[in-house]
Amino acid sequence: MPGLFIWEIDNFLPNPLDEAFLGKFYEGDCYIVLKTFMDESQSLDWLIYYWIGSCATLDKKACAAIHAVNLRNFLGAHCRTVREEEDDESDEFLALFDHKIKYIQGNRASSGFYTVEDTEYVTRLYRLHSWNRLLHVETVAVDPCSLDPRFVFVLDAGRKIFVWYGKLSKNTMVSKGRLLAEKINKNERKNFSEVITYVQSEEESDFWNVFGVPENMAVPEPTAHVPDDFVPISPRLYQVGLGMGYLELPQVDVPQNKLVEKLLDSKNVYILDCSADVYVWLGKKSTRLVRAAALKLCQELLRMIHRPQHAIVNKCMEGTETMVFKSKFVGWDDVIAVDFTRTAASVARTGADLLKWMSKQENKVDLSALFMPRQPAMSKEEATQLMEEWNEDLGAMEALVLDGKKFVKLPEDELGHFYSEDCYVFLCRYWVPAEGATEGAVDGAAIENGGGGDAGEVDEEEEEEEVEDTWVAYFWQGRDASNMGWLTFTFSLQKKFEALFGDKLQVLRTHQQQENLKFLSHFKRKFIIHQGSRKDAELTGNGSVELYHLRSNGSPICTRCIQIPAAASNLNSAFCYILKVPFEQDDCDGIVYVWIGDKAEEDEAHLAEEIAQMLSKSVNYSLVTVYEGEEPDNFFWVALGGKTPYDKEADYMQYTRLFRCSNEKGYFAVSEKCADFCQDDLADDDIMILDNGTQVFIWVGAKCSEVEVKLAYKSAQVYVQNLRVKQPEQTRKLMLTVKGKESKRFTKCFHGWGAFKTVAE
Repeated sequence: MPGLFIWEIDNFLPNPLDEAFLGKFYEGDCYIVLKTFMDESQSLDWLIYYWIGSCATLDKKACAAIHAVNLRNFLGAHCRTVREEEDDESDEFLALFDHKIKYIQGNRASSGFYTVEDTEYVTRLYRLHSWNRLLHVETVAVDPCSLDPRFVFVLDAGRKIFVWYGKLSKNTMVSKGRLLAEKINKNERKNFSEVITYVQSEEESDFWNVFGVPENMAVPEPTAHVPDDFVPISPRLYQVGLGMGYLELPQVDVPQNKLVEKLLDSKNVYILDCSADVYVWLGKKSTRLVRAAALKLCQELLRMIHRPQHAIVNKCMEGTETMVFKSKFVGWDDVIAVDFTRTAASVARTGADLLKWMSKQENKVDLSALFMPRQPAMSKEEATQLMEEWNEDLGAMEALVLDGKKFVKLPEDELGHFYSEDCYVFLCRYWVPAEGATEGAVDGAAIENGGGGDAGEVDEEEEEEEVEDTWVAYFWQGRDASNMGWLTFTFSLQKKFEALFGDKLQVLRTHQQQENLKFLSHFKRKFIIHQGSRKDAELTGNGSVELYHLRSNGSPICTRCIQIPAAASNLNSAFCYILKVPFEQDDCDGIVYVWIGDKAEEDEAHLAEEIAQMLSKSVNYSLVTVYEGEEPDNFFWVALGGKTPYDKEADYMQYTRLFRCSNEKGYFAVSEKCADFCQDDLADDDIMILDNGTQVFIWVGAKCSEVEVKLAYKSAQVYVQNLRVKQPEQTRKLMLTVKGKESKRFTKCFHGWGAFKTVAE
């Protein structure tokens, strides 16, 4: 509709003006003026002006021009946008207001740009004291009468910082005053201030001007007015908190009456009352409500208590504290220690900031293994396939055993039987594809022979040429065997093998229950470990009761039948056991019982019977299979020392995990052992963490360090907390054990637990 419309530019956008403001223009603003009228054809037409004030900011000028064009495009007007400037308006523009335009100083609208204002500094005068071997900064009135010839003063006037020292002041305090002024200039003024030092009676007029003293006025000589027994007022630290509808201001307990930086928490707001100064310290993570409440509370606190007239409230944000505020705390110093003895190579390797590098080294830990899921058990199908593939590659295997000081051939009926005090050597021949062999060579030979029966013969010959043999000598050492067996093998048998096979020979040393999967697969799950030695077994015969425990750890390949102490308490309903009971009659030497638990797997039950047949054939024993609950009292329980309670569950097999904590990498790291772990994995110089699904044990070795103990304890706590989230239904209890003091809850997780390994000399 026809008329006059005006918009002012406010924060980058046009804002319509009321009719009361028509014809009134602020010198610091810009306006858009729209004149709407009817032309000769009775159609709407427009005139668009944008008025620029003489003191307007750049953003207002640009936005006025831009939005004037936007208005023309929006209306579809054919006119041009006309620029009008203050005191240079056109007659057509003035006619819109009947030549009655009024200019007003200042501006009404705000600029969209951030305005940077010069910082206003409050002039402060500080007197420096040496109190309890620390620097005390006392705020005094900005007055010439405050000066004392026995002290050093720092006059902070913003762009100028004066260091004044009396004729009776100490040189050490002069140096500290100069250092304080330099720190204020560097940290708070970004080196924009000028530091000026004056000695008593040599001041210039710029120093006295700060005090408001006229240039021609004589200044009285400073006198000693500070009492000799002056004792600084101890600052009090309060924490601001919100209670149930009211503010809380508890005083913070300061140990030994010495403030330290650690007392300040980023989540809180604190008030430091120093009598002449009240500081509000705002933590980075504190809430806005507490901050606002603390600032108002400081003003009230300033008025409630009688203070000097120069007392003020100072606001300090965390990370931007003033040097005077830091001086109230013991040891709050930002000075970086520099080691001038370091070489260029050391600086290039660790960096210039040695403290930063040391902190990274101290804090470096690797706990990733604690958060990884438990390795799933290998399926029977996968294990069977692996065993078949590895045994297909096996061309031949010859077994040797250390007898005295030489290795002799192991009888075939003893293959798969191991004794904990003996050493064995297994020389295996494997068929492996030759390097560079391709299927194309075989196909090419067949084509050249025309495809008849001769081609088949050539194929067989080519296939034989494509396969080469390698030799692997496995040296197996029992837990209680001497290292002399390994030395004997190294200097005798190994040299013979190397002379025969050369580069095709590979020697692998393995210890009891630490065998690799390929070696175990050659025994097809019939891996029997006896206690003692072969020689003792031959001399004593079979006059003692023997109990064997059949168990798989993480994979059917890792199945072993290990002799354990013959006691009923060692039974478990989830496993199968073999019990050898000798007799004194001549017609029958004894009985071999296969004890099958109620919860044992059928596959392991059949395997236990097969292993029992191997044990019974070696001697004239009869074989009897008994199921849990059907045991004969006269022989079975008597042989085990009587019927006693035993475990009915083995749920821990689904949760067992063993972690090793060590500093061998130069930093603390936690690594997980494989599922087929054993007692010998518990090293004296390490700390282990064992999870059995109900408890998490920290096992402490005899030679581990205190640092490892503390870090392992924290790691176990982290592991338990993580499991509470992942497995809330399976809670764990954190427990501690040391070598030689393990409980059954700990030892049951290890197959064939016994006395710790002792190496014979």
